[in-house]
Amino acid sequence: MQIHISPRDVKLTPAIHSYVAQKIESLEHFGLNLIGAHVALWHDDKRAFKHAFVVKVHLALPGPDIHAEDHGHELYQAIDVVTDRLAEQLRHRKSKLVKGTREKSRKEKVRRQSALV
Repeated sequence: MQIHISPRDVKLTPAIHSYVAQKIESLEHFGLNLIGAHVALWHDDKRAFKHAFVVKVHLALPGPDIHAEDHGHELYQAIDVVTDRLAEQLRHRKSKLVKGTREKSRKEKVRRQSALV
């Protein structure tokens, strides 16, 4: 998966880069074939102090893309919250896919059993 990080008014240190990469790569364990991620980080001086850092993430994957955004007073905290939101959306999507697959196989099994009778 490709990860593209766009800092705006934030110095992208190696620590921030590795932290973001680690958090985004942890989302790959859902097995949904993530294609890429675009992470935008910025510090907004016009916002109140407790919402000064903004983190937006766009995940590209087959089907509809997933987006998440958070504002926080600490950059790392905002990254954690966005990652949690993305994980929740990915869990929901995977549950729907698994449920659909189980439903198809259940219907196929019933069809085969009725054909044997």
